[in-house]
Amino acid sequence: WAMTQMNLGNALQTLGQRESGTARLEQAVAAYRAALEEMTRDRVPLQWATVQMNLGTALLTLGERESGTARLEQAVAAYRAALEERTRDRVPLQWAITQMNLGNALATLGQRESGTARLEQAVAAYRAALEERTRDRVPLDWAMTQMNLGNALQTLGQRESGTARLEQAVAAYRAALEEWTRERVPLDWASALGNQGLALRVLADRTRDLGQARQALDQLRLAEAVLREGGHAPWAATFAKAIPAAEALVAALADGKK
Repeated sequence: WAMTQMNLGNALQTLGQRESGTARLEQAVAAYRAALEEMTRDRVPLQWATVQMNLGTALLTLGERESGTARLEQAVAAYRAALEERTRDRVPLQWAITQMNLGNALATLGQRESGTARLEQAVAAYRAALEERTRDRVPLDWAMTQMNLGNALQTLGQRESGTARLEQAVAAYRAALEEWTRERVPLDWASALGNQGLALRVLADRTRDLGQARQALDQLRLAEAVLREGGHAPWAATFAKAIPAAEALVAALADGKK
């Protein structure tokens, strides 16, 4: 019965990810919680952890579509529960995947809150994931984790006054671009290139570095063009909105050099 509830949850979650509403995701959450009534930690610890992981993912998707933080908090709790049994020693890659998903939930929470604690926790989770999600073992997954790490670091850097976090974000994006090449995954490549451009623009503004500002502008323009041509208008629009500010920064710094 519990296994069937879990599989029902998986089907509902997949439906919910393809639809724009939340009804299917709500049903998936209910199915996973039903499964947990019999798939207990004492009885089947690793299966219990798998259900907690799936529950966390459904809650995270719900939380991303809603404006509050309650679902995201529940997702964090579910992922942390899963990690109690999905340990690094026992199942290293599953542990790493759970760490990355935990990082995603924490990063989303951190973006909605004004402080930095959740973002710091997200960075720690992503870095933990990278200990097992290595470039040699799973190169594209490694690149995705580097990308997510860069995003969390960039948000931290924008909220802090220094440049250390922004520099770390630029480095994480650079790492992601080593495997997310234009030839292999052009849209992912453009997304990472554009995000690095966003980080470089803020960094250039703080350091008054004209070279960095020009690099940021070039990357934003290229990323926007590739994403627009690839049919990903929302992604392209994100970078298009940042281009005028980058152009203004280049102009201001160039005038200052004269």
